[in-house]
Amino acid sequence: MAGHSQFKNIMHRKGRQDAVRSKMFSKLGREITVAAKMGAPDPAMNPRLRLAIQNAKAQSMPKDNIQRAVNKATGGDSENYDEVRYEGYGPGGVAVIVEALTDNRNRTASNVRAAFTKSGGALGETGSVGFMFSRVGEIIYPPEAGDADTIMEAAIMAGAEDVTSSEDEHNIICAFEDIGEVSTALEEALGEAQSIRAIWKPATSAPVDEDKAESVLKLIATLDDDDDVQNVYANFEVSDEVMAKLSA
Repeated sequence: MAGHSQFKNIMHRKGRQDAVRSKMFSKLGREITVAAKMGAPDPAMNPRLRLAIQNAKAQSMPKDNIQRAVNKATGGDSENYDEVRYEGYGPGGVAVIVEALTDNRNRTASNVRAAFTKSGGALGETGSVGFMFSRVGEIIYPPEAGDADTIMEAAIMAGAEDVTSSEDEHNIICAFEDIGEVSTALEEALGEAQSIRAIWKPATSAPVDEDKAESVLKLIATLDDDDDVQNVYANFEVSDEVMAKLSA
C-alpha cells in the first residue's frame, strides 16, 4: 500500500475534527486568494481559481468563506504570498516534497527544516528528490459515483492515464497539462468530482517498517500542521497490516 495516499485519512481520524477542519479551510482560502490574485477573479476565466473553488466546495467550505477569500485578493490589502517548494529525505530514506504559500520565506524555511531535523531526516536543495516524482493531475470521485468498471471506462474515454478504485474512493490520474480537458469530460460522464488538483506522484517507492512508517507519519503531520504548508507528498510504502495498525 502506498503510504503517501493514506496519511491524511489517518491524521484526520486521529486529530480533533474541528481543528483539522478550521486549518483546512484556512489553507483552501489561501489557495483561492493566491489564485484570484495571480489571474482573473472570475473562475470562468481562471482555471487555477476554478479548481481551488471546486476543491473548497468539495470539502464543504461555506460559500461566504470562499467569496471572502476571492474578495481578499481584489481588495488591495491582502498579503503577498510566495509559492515555495522544499525537498528532502525523511526517516528511512523516504523522499518528501513540501509545497508552501508563505508571506515569510525565512519563517517557513526554518519551520520546515526543524521538522525534518527533529524526525531524523534532512532538508535538501530544490531538485534533490523531485526527480523521483512526476507532476500529474489527480481527480477523485466518491465510491457512489459508480463501480470500478464504470469509472475505468469513463476515465479511458476522457483520456486519463491510470485509475485506482478502493472502498474509499476512485483515484484517476492524468497528464498535468490535461487536467482541464480530462476533468471536464469526466464531469459530463460521472458528475462533479470530489477533488481535482495537481500533485507530485512518486515514480518509485521506499518500503518502510512500522517504526519508520510511524516516524514518517509524524513528520508529515508536523509539516501539515504548519499554516504555511499547503501540501506534503512522500514516497513511502507500507504493508496493509502496518497501515491498519497505524490507523487503529
